[in-house]
Amino acid sequence: MEKAVHMILEWTLVAEAPIPNDVNEILVEGEVPVAAFKTVRDSAIFTNKRLIIRDAQGFTGKKVEIYSLPYSSIHMWSTENAGGFLDDSAEIQLWTKVGLIKVKLKKGIDIRRLDRIISSAVL
Repeated sequence: MEKAVHMILEWTLVAEAPIPNDVNEILVEGEVPVAAFKTVRDSAIFTNKRLIIRDAQGFTGKKVEIYSLPYSSIHMWSTENAGGFLDDSAEIQLWTKVGLIKVKLKKGIDIRRLDRIISSAVL
C-alpha cells in the first residue's frame, strides 16, 4: 500500500549566483557554503550541512524569511530531467522528516552537481 506524502514547500532555482557575503552570519562552525542560486524572489544557498532559502516577503520584499533544511533530515531524494536538447527544467524532490520538498531548476543549472552536493552530505 502506497502512503501519501504531504508536500510542504516548493522553490524554483533560476540561475547560479555568487554566494552572498551575509550568509556567513548564519553559518555554524565547520559549515561552508558550496553553491548559491537565484530564486524567484531571493536566493538559495547549499552548504556542506544544509540548504538555506532566503525568501523575500511582502510587496517591498524588506521582510525576509529564512528556511533551513539540514541534510540530516532528508530520508530520500530524487532528481528528474528530460536529459535532452529541449530540456528547459529539472526537479529535485526531497523526502524529509516533515514532508516532501520540491526544488525546480531552470535551464542551465547542473542537476548532477546538486545531486553530488546532497549525496556527499547525506551519505
